[in-house]
Amino acid sequence: MSLFKKGENWHIDYYYQGKRKREKIGPSKNLAEIILKKRKVEIAEGKFLDIKKEEKVKFEELAQMYLELHAKPNKRTWHSDVDTIKVLGKHFNGKYLYEVTPVLVERFKAERAKEVSVATVNRALACLKCMFNKAIEWEKADRNPVKKVKLFKENNKRLRYLEKEEIVKLLDNCNGHLKPIIILALNTGMRKGEILGLKWRDVDFRHGIIYLLHTKNGEKREIPINEQAKTTLIRVRKHPESPYIFCKKEGQPCGNVRKSFYTALKKSGIINFRFHDLRHTFASHLVMSGVDLNTVRELMGHKSLDMTLRYSHLSPDHKKRAVDILGKRMDTFWTLTQKSQISPESSFSQHIDTKEVAIFGGP
Repeated sequence: MSLFKKGENWHIDYYYQGKRKREKIGPSKNLAEIILKKRKVEIAEGKFLDIKKEEKVKFEELAQMYLELHAKPNKRTWHSDVDTIKVLGKHFNGKYLYEVTPVLVERFKAERAKEVSVATVNRALACLKCMFNKAIEWEKADRNPVKKVKLFKENNKRLRYLEKEEIVKLLDNCNGHLKPIIILALNTGMRKGEILGLKWRDVDFRHGIIYLLHTKNGEKREIPINEQAKTTLIRVRKHPESPYIFCKKEGQPCGNVRKSFYTALKKSGIINFRFHDLRHTFASHLVMSGVDLNTVRELMGHKSLDMTLRYSHLSPDHKKRAVDILGKRMDTFWTLTQKSQISPESSFSQHIDTKEVAIFGGP
């Protein structure tokens, strides 16, 4: 522990739980010495201010605050946070925030990876990191134990989509409340959270557009809807007291459709498929129908074309289609050449001769 002067003010410098701390005291050296001695006593007696503050907050208390103050008001996908926090709670409930160390987080990461995919583990770590960031903002903690924990490397190139026959099977095996959700996903490419959080006011039936104000990348998005999606939405029974399109009997938005979705997949004989893959199905069939990649990018809400290029290989005839378009243009030139009674060969020769003159500086 020490004190030092910087500019006109004195500062104290000390360590607590291996973390360096500095405090600006003011122009009085005497006051700085007194406060530094006080910090020594507080740390020795376990009465340091940060300990007293953090001991009052357990992990489950932060979890409840996070859901009520951050997730529910700001995230369409807050229902998935509820499931994730239940898993985190099995490892961290009962612990004070200062007791959740990077080592404990690493242990959670390793144990959880034995049960689920690395992508699922990463989502849990991301949620935990966000929780502690909020705890710091709310002055409930002074550090984030997840900050130094590295995420697993993921294979983001995975591309699984349904063939036409699989789509028919899946829809045939969907129960009443699930079927319109699946139809909307297949026809709009919307994410699960976006669909489950959809409100009637977000849909403009007259112009055939869904307005998403809160998206994954934080940008507003307009999604055109085709007749199938429009008819499906119109047929959904409206709850008299709920603004949500897909809701429970009490009017609350559907928390999750995981169980009914995987039941439908099992009945359909579809394996290795997630709800998010319905979004891949939407994009894949657009590309295979001849829609250009930039339009697909706009419909998917991708910020860059790189994210959309993963679907390019699904259009095996896109190169042939390109040269066919050029061929039609050349046919027009051919027709004009015939009308002017100039043979293609002579026209081409004249073109080459002209270029040679330009390149080599002829007369």
